[in-house]
Parts: sequence; structure tokens; C-alpha cells
Amino acid sequence: MPVRYREIAGGSLERLAALSDGIFAVAMTLLVLGLSVKTASELHLPSTLSSRKLWDHVLWPLWPHLVTYLMSFLTLGVFWAGQQTQLHHMRGTNRDLSWIHLVFLLCVSLMPFSTMLVADYITSPLAIVVYWLNIALLGAVLFASQRYAGRAGLFKDEVTAEVRMAMRRRIVTYQALYAVGALLSVVSTYASIGFIVAVQLNAAITPRIWPLDRF
Repeated sequence: MPVRYREIAGGSLERLAALSDGIFAVAMTLLVLGLSVKTASELHLPSTLSSRKLWDHVLWPLWPHLVTYLMSFLTLGVFWAGQQTQLHHMRGTNRDLSWIHLVFLLCVSLMPFSTMLVADYITSPLAIVVYWLNIALLGAVLFASQRYAGRAGLFKDEVTAEVRMAMRRRIVTYQALYAVGALLSVVSTYASIGFIVAVQLNAAITPRIWPLDRF
């Protein structure tokens, strides 16, 4: 019986993890480009500035970019950890799962764009919604990956149904919280950003403080 290409393609879990690490590293690095400092000529200022003018005209205007940089670095860190958790519990991959993760990495590569949008239009609820949609796509594809791997029997034999449920529950719980953060932008974009950052910090340090993933 002839072998179909889809049966032999995309089967290296190690290469998938390596590609993911590379895309995450590039996306995290690109985030810092939003912190570019304008030259004195661009600001129509003399080349020699006092400390006060440097603060007022150069450093202080960067705060939206700094806040969104930290927020998105946390976002990518949370999703990198989530993807690595999934891959660690898998015994292998196949062509379909590899393409699901390629779509996930597509969403990762969009993070610098959505971050810059929020930084430049930090008072716009629409910018926050676009940023949230980026996060929502990341969560949805990661959830789809977990469900597909379960149906395809790609998890290791020792991975129980409870472990798979814990991974799904964590995704759903935090995606619901990110949605709350997006809704807060109707009231205040600053409150929305603060809430999202708080959720990310909680995801990074649980279960020490607020163990949402136990719900």
C-alpha cells in the first residue's frame, strides 16, 4: 500500500519546539523597537539638552511604549510557557498538529504590531480590542492544539485526563480574564492595561498568590 505524504510529514517534535523558540525570541526582541529614542533634530531641539528637557521631551513621552513593551513581554512569556507545557507532555507530532502550531506562531509574530498600536494610541479602546484579539487568537489556537493532540493520541501515555483538563482549564480561565480586561477599555484604557498586566503577573507566579488554574 502506498504511503501518503501527510502520514510522514511534520513529525519532528524537537524541530517544532526549536522553531517556536526562535519565533518567540524574535517577537520578544522586536518589541523593544517601540522604545526608540527620537533625536534632537526630530524634536526640533538643540543638541545639548538639560536633564529636565531630556526628561520632558524624550524620556517621559516613552512611557506608553515602555508599559506596553512590558505587558507584551509578559504576554509572550505566558504563551511560550503554555506552549512548552503542551509540547513537553506530547510523545510526538504530525503534519496537522505542526500546522496548528504554525498558525499559533503566526499569531505570536503579530504581537509587535498590536503592541505598537496600543503604545501609539493608548487612549483608544479600539487599539485595546485589537490587542485583545491577538491574545484571543493565541489562546484559541493553543486550545485547539491541545484538543487535537488529545483526539489524535499524541500525548504521552502517562498524561492523564486530569492533566489535559488542567491545561484546558488554564487556557479558558485566563482567556475569560483577558476578555474582562478588554471590556474595561470602554471605561478606561489605562484600567484595561492595568488589569491585563495583573492577570499576566498572576499567570507567571501562580499558584503562589491567586491560583486561578485550580478552578
